[in-house]
Amino acid sequence: QVQLVESGGGLVQAGGSLRLSCAASGGTFISSYVMGWFRQAPGKEREFVAGIQWSGGVTYTDSVKGRFTISRDNAKNTVYLQMNSLKPEDTAVYYCAAGRASYAYWGQGTQVTVSS
Repeated sequence: QVQLVESGGGLVQAGGSLRLSCAASGGTFISSYVMGWFRQAPGKEREFVAGIQWSGGVTYTDSVKGRFTISRDNAKNTVYLQMNSLKPEDTAVYYCAAGRASYAYWGQGTQVTVSS
């Protein structure tokens, strides 16, 4: 069973930065999985933020392009989300997800709060 553990959330002022990390364990060939970040703000549905293929190909939702960067360290089975120029509307619980062809495994989430 694949386990995902997020870290790095917190409270930051608008314009600040945070770096989220997600360590994966418990499965084989995790380094070949697609990995990504989703978020869910209060009263809203969970939304895709960014994803990265094992080869390094990345995708972002439009609202974070130019501000967020997703990366991964396959040797450590870890995915990162560098978040810069944070805005109050980025406030949400951020979830790490992974899977072979789709996001089958999910972490518990980490809270990111951006104050204005």
